[in-house]
Amino acid sequence: MQAKKLIATHWFFVLLILFLTLYAERGWTAKQLPRAAPEFTHPDSGDWLNSEPLSLAGLRGKVVLIDFWTFDCWNCYRSFGWLHALEAQMKNCEFMVIGVHTPEFEHERHKGKLQEKVKLYDLRHPIMIDNDFSYWNAAGSRYWPSFFLVDKKGVIRAIYMGQTFLNRKKKKKIDRIAKQIVDYLADQE
Repeated sequence: MQAKKLIATHWFFVLLILFLTLYAERGWTAKQLPRAAPEFTHPDSGDWLNSEPLSLAGLRGKVVLIDFWTFDCWNCYRSFGWLHALEAQMKNCEFMVIGVHTPEFEHERHKGKLQEKVKLYDLRHPIMIDNDFSYWNAAGSRYWPSFFLVDKKGVIRAIYMGQTFLNRKKKKKIDRIAKQIVDYLADQE
């Protein structure tokens, strides 16, 4: 009888923590958006791959999808097919992807290993190396992968967490919102 009570108590707390985590995330997103995207925190060229250092201020006029990822996260690299397709689909729009590599494990902090993975995954968009979690924290990211959709004025319009596949509902929703922002802001110019 005591064991059943202990198991029931354990599951109660597991479900409570799960509920609070989901509720807190939903509340954070709903309460904090739209909001200004923080400026990139790594202005040194050694902290960027595939590009010289960028600034969000310098990207005004473009819709930017910021992808928080780390190279040993299978949810992250399983989303790269979708990212490649999105970049191809939006190549004639004022749109770009910026990767923010924020390592979960110590071995992911090594630039040489990161460069190997970037080549392996054929990532050609700019990637900021965020080993100190400064941009992760400034943006309020909490999960790998996370996608922050920033409009042409530098405002975060949507945040998506978790892997994204081609032909998935989430992928279609992100694509639709990105296109709406591009179209809407094109009308404002």
